[in-house]
Amino acid sequence: MDLRKLKTLIDLVAESGIAELEVTEGEDRVRIAKFSPAPAAPTSSTTVIAAPAPVSAAAAAPGPAPEPVPTGHVVKSPMVGTFYRSPSPGAAAFVELGQAVKPGDTLCIIEAMKLLNEIEAEVGGVVKQILVENGQPVEYGQPLFVID
Repeated sequence: MDLRKLKTLIDLVAESGIAELEVTEGEDRVRIAKFSPAPAAPTSSTTVIAAPAPVSAAAAAPGPAPEPVPTGHVVKSPMVGTFYRSPSPGAAAFVELGQAVKPGDTLCIIEAMKLLNEIEAEVGGVVKQILVENGQPVEYGQPLFVID
């Protein structure tokens, strides 16, 4: 496949809304992708070329101001899992906004691999913010609560 055809295909992918294009010409095969999730080992007759993603006007324009950084002690998730505010679906939440907590008090449960892990307060204070909704998946290091 000649270089001019490749350049034309790269431009086509970059300017369009498609994420990937694959063209087969005889024994040659070319795959052009805007984003490659994981680098695959190309075979001898395969050429992989990454095309630059177009920058939209919305992406170039400044967005809304970032949220202010919460003041106080931020309790972060120690694991990936599902966040629960109460020990069972019908039970009251472990903590509510404005509630005073002391170190060791249970704040929530994170379910990971069918295990329920109680997350305890590391410091004493008042629950200023609850940053996650009940039943929402959480990531490692994601802020859950702010205690002031």
